[in-house]
Amino acid sequence: MLGHMVAALTEVSPTPIPRGPDTQGLADWLKTFFGPLFLAAVGIVALFFLFTREVTRFAQFVVLALVIAVIFYYPGIIATTAKGIAGALGVHG
Repeated sequence: MLGHMVAALTEVSPTPIPRGPDTQGLADWLKTFFGPLFLAAVGIVALFFLFTREVTRFAQFVVLALVIAVIFYYPGIIATTAKGIAGALGVHG
């Protein structure tokens, strides 16, 4: 009888633990939706700065746009950079 109970317990599969919603699909959709809009806006503003001959503002805008694009398309780079800076400063977490 005890053998049957042990066999019955081993056959039952455990219920999976809920891990929360999967947001990877949402992140991919946001990237594909807002990516072209972001690039179009950057292009329009960059052309405006070039046509008004504000080269300094154009360069500042391009650098800012690149930083925003890197953060938007590669969000893991923030954590990697922070770990690198902390390691360079001798801070171990």
